[in-house]
Amino acid sequence: MPATPAWPPASTPRLFVDVPLGPDAAPVIDGAAAHYLLNVMRLRAGDPILLFDNVSGEWLAVVADAAKRTLTLRVERQTKTIERVPDLWLCFAPVKKARLDWIIEKATELGIARLQPVITERTIVERVKRERLEAQIVEACEQCGRTALPTLAEPVKLPQLLKDWPTERGLLFADEAGGVSLAKVDAPGPAAILTGPEGGFTERERDMLIAHAAVHRIALGPRILRAETAAIAAIGVWMAQHGDWPAE
Repeated sequence: MPATPAWPPASTPRLFVDVPLGPDAAPVIDGAAAHYLLNVMRLRAGDPILLFDNVSGEWLAVVADAAKRTLTLRVERQTKTIERVPDLWLCFAPVKKARLDWIIEKATELGIARLQPVITERTIVERVKRERLEAQIVEACEQCGRTALPTLAEPVKLPQLLKDWPTERGLLFADEAGGVSLAKVDAPGPAAILTGPEGGFTERERDMLIAHAAVHRIALGPRILRAETAAIAAIGVWMAQHGDWPAE
């Protein structure tokens, strides 16, 4: 006899909704999300959709009614509880648009808990469009299966960041001038990674960082990496050592 198809199918769309979810909830989807689901994914009454709300986890819902510009959903059951990601922050100097979007997307996929823009002396992009970065975070979470959005902090200048730094959190400073290999640094969470702008940190900033009690200078291999490459490489190494990536 034929096998019973998996439910929900692997192709089921996944959507973040900023409303509380629970058994028998009936969220209404409109705007751009509804346009995508109706006209691109071609959802109709009875079709499944996975929802998450950043509070209670992930839920399976079905389309109860598909109108011209809105969908009314009916939540059926919970599929995942809210996740607990490793306690790792990424502190990064904003870079040009496409590369910044890439940092946000990949850091979110890798499981970062907090994204902290840092304004340095050589930062070219000082004004961060928060709405666009939030959209990147949501899209990445929808794609990779996260149930909790990383926190997006307001930009802060480097001296203020260091002044207010929590004493219990190690700060892994990716220094292109050299440092201890990150693979050899024992810095489990709570921890943070700091990467610089396109032009790197100034000598004054480097001296300020090295003098800070929470800072560990780290090296990311023998080559000089772009700012966005350094950020993602450091997250990957840390997650393999201290994060939620299985060792086997």
